[in-house]
Amino acid sequence: MTDANENDSERGAGAMSGVLPRESIEGLIASGGIALAGAPAPRQLQPASLDLTLGRRAWRARASFLPGAGRSVRERLHDGLSMHEIDLASGAVLERGCVYLVEVRERLKLPREVAGAANPKSSTGRIDVFVRLVTEGAGARRAAFDEIPAGYDGPLYAEVCPRTFSIVVREGSSLNQARFKRGGSVLDDRSLADLHARDPLVDGTAHIDGGLHVSVDLVGAGDDRPIGWRARRHAALIDVDAPGACAPEDYFDPIARPGQGFLILDPDEFYILASKEALGVPPDCAAEMAAISPGLGEFRAHYAGFFDPGFGWSPDRGQGRAGANGARAVLEVRSHDAPFILEHGQAVARLAYERMAARPGVLYGDDMASNYQGQSLKLSKHFRAP
Repeated sequence: MTDANENDSERGAGAMSGVLPRESIEGLIASGGIALAGAPAPRQLQPASLDLTLGRRAWRARASFLPGAGRSVRERLHDGLSMHEIDLASGAVLERGCVYLVEVRERLKLPREVAGAANPKSSTGRIDVFVRLVTEGAGARRAAFDEIPAGYDGPLYAEVCPRTFSIVVREGSSLNQARFKRGGSVLDDRSLADLHARDPLVDGTAHIDGGLHVSVDLVGAGDDRPIGWRARRHAALIDVDAPGACAPEDYFDPIARPGQGFLILDPDEFYILASKEALGVPPDCAAEMAAISPGLGEFRAHYAGFFDPGFGWSPDRGQGRAGANGARAVLEVRSHDAPFILEHGQAVARLAYERMAARPGVLYGDDMASNYQGQSLKLSKHFRAP
């Protein structure tokens, strides 16, 4: 008898390579390639990704770990890496500075030609919660955090480490998301330059080298509005399922435009800044923000990296109107080891663009009440507008 994965592989043999749109993800759910806990939660399916949801059981872990070849996550937890088990049914506090492993309610049985990747959601990164996906057998050859091997069949876990704020989560909370893809999808620099020529990706010169370079804005609108935010330590809890419940001034200090044109990042402090460029992701592409070369500075400028088709884009982009409807990338920034100077316009990250296997029927910002379409500098959805 032929197994389900073989059937799926045969059906997908002639399918287009690239990032799978929402409609293909719905197909995987219908065929059993993705098992949900029930009916999809409202807005769980995005144009090119699936929001993952926390299960009922979590474990306070002694440290971050990968299970290793031939070992399961449960085996490693039972080998002494778990400090205690936590029931998330009615909610629980995950304390800053601690590492947790949480069951994910979704389970995968992917076709052989379909792989995946995960990233924290935008709202998760903006409250400095470090989240990584763990699969069984991760740590084996070519496996790593946030990677889902092609044809993966098994459970998923989320490693959660709040860095600045302690958070309240519960069963069903969503902290990260998965993107699925078939075959090669990343645009090389030449293809990216050709795309920019046809459909401008930024509101100015595109600096392309291993992806589209993104720089930091330390000028802002030129008025008295802040150009960034610096997180306060020892703030109150943040309930991840309570949008608009927090007052910004209780958690962040505003950063005024620096008179000398640069900002000194203090080690291990958390900053929210914005990109100088207004960015757009055309409907036939998805994008992911990645680290810039570490030789340009010992800092990290992103946590949540997925940009869905349609982010910052509208049909008016192009014909000399590039950037008219673009959106700034919000940068979650942390310096490591030593104070570091950021200057206005300095490159801090790069955006890798990927082909979609098909254009999604709904784009980011279309009938989805997307939280960050057309954004400039903006805190996460948990905060009231300052």
